[in-house]
Amino acid sequence: MANQGRRPAKGASRGTPVRRNKAAPAERFPPQKPKKKTAKVVFDAPQPEPEAPRTFRLGAVPGATPGKWIDAWKRRMPGVPLELVPVEAATQRTALDEVDAALVRLPLADESLHIIPLYDEVPVIVAASDSHLMAAEELTFADLEGEVVIGLTDDVLGRLELPGTLPAAFAALPTDQAVATAATGVGIMIVPMSLARLHHRKDVDHRVLVDGPVSTVALVWPRDRTTTDVETFVGIVRGRTANSSR
Repeated sequence: MANQGRRPAKGASRGTPVRRNKAAPAERFPPQKPKKKTAKVVFDAPQPEPEAPRTFRLGAVPGATPGKWIDAWKRRMPGVPLELVPVEAATQRTALDEVDAALVRLPLADESLHIIPLYDEVPVIVAASDSHLMAAEELTFADLEGEVVIGLTDDVLGRLELPGTLPAAFAALPTDQAVATAATGVGIMIVPMSLARLHHRKDVDHRVLVDGPVSTVALVWPRDRTTTDVETFVGIVRGRTANSSR
């Protein structure tokens, strides 16, 4: 009875099945997921060339006021400085060869140019502030009878027929000198309103000449030099936003 009192070995009792891992090999050893593809970095790829530094040169005749358009350009094109170039009305066609575009006074007939009329300026009579003409709110040609009219070397209104007026006894003067002369009371002058304001003095004043010729200011540039910068400035002048289509 040597085996009496012994405990049977654990798990050795009859009828207890032996547990085995019966999972399929594919379940016991699942296949590895494919590695994600990564973009190949090419360190010697060609880089886009930076734009060459440039300046947009805008000509402007005396009296033209491009300030708001220049401000818009600075906001839209911060990398392209705008240079404002003074242009004399008498030589404005020649000056177009030296600028990208210009604000000029019409007429300017030239098939080689793009011309966009912008606005009309009314003419005014400039006279001494104590002249009897300044008593009126506005003037007509009839009000000028007997007045001495000062001629201008840089006249932009062209030859005017002024019945009843007298030409000055001295030679024509540049506008700034003519204003100073008109201040003495020896005569009057006729110019677009912007020029009267440009050369304003305390001893002169001006009144609108209601039946006088207007002066048209236009944006002009050569047709064969229509660059991207020119198109951008045209868009600004016409009120297009940066996202507007042409």
